[in-house]
Amino acid sequence: MKPLITVDNVHKHFGGTYAARGVSLELYGGEVLALAGDNGAGKSTVIKMISGVYQPDSGTISYQGENITGKNPYEVRDLGIETIYQDLALADNLDVGINIFLGREPMKRRLGFIPVLDRKTMRQEAIRALKDLGIVVNDLSIPVRYLSGGQRQAIAISRAVYWKAKVLIMDEPTAALGVPEQREVKELIGRLKAQGVGIIFISHNLNDIFEVSDRILVLERGRKAGERLISETDEDEVVKLMMGR
Repeated sequence: MKPLITVDNVHKHFGGTYAARGVSLELYGGEVLALAGDNGAGKSTVIKMISGVYQPDSGTISYQGENITGKNPYEVRDLGIETIYQDLALADNLDVGINIFLGREPMKRRLGFIPVLDRKTMRQEAIRALKDLGIVVNDLSIPVRYLSGGQRQAIAISRAVYWKAKVLIMDEPTAALGVPEQREVKELIGRLKAQGVGIIFISHNLNDIFEVSDRILVLERGRKAGERLISETDEDEVVKLMMGR
């Protein structure tokens, strides 16, 4: 099986600070790769290079064998690589349908020439997108600010999947969620794996990492400190790697 994402020996520095030093990784379809490390280890830098927010100073990033180094975030997203950051990038004052189509809203013509939002289509497609992932939101017409944290996370994931994401990068998806909502997100990750989506999972919570991930890559001060199959390691070893031991 060929990897979906290949990161090959990437370096990134900001002035005199090296955020990534020769990091390499591979992500395959239908697996969850956890990125772990203390604050400042380079996790966010690596995912931002994959998503096109940062460009590596050296090294390459490939998607399905194609070199995508240098592409901007819009080009990367159009390839099927979606990133869900901690703030979710949802418009709190808008409903579920518009949030799923945010920035890609379908339009229709009123009186033959006046462009207006096609809210009916967005609502119908939102219902289908949520249903496909087994997500229940009772009222799609209310602003998403009134939904629970777990529902908001699910909407952000549904948006990525609706737009045919093959790679999903999740930055602390269970942070600030209650236990039932964390369980919902983890179950959703399992369903995405079954659909062949490759997931990069960033979390400070080792319990979450060991519950949902297949492999773990540990970063320490911008360097790759180690990579293990989840089935062949434990939390003690991961903590030692994070501390540079």
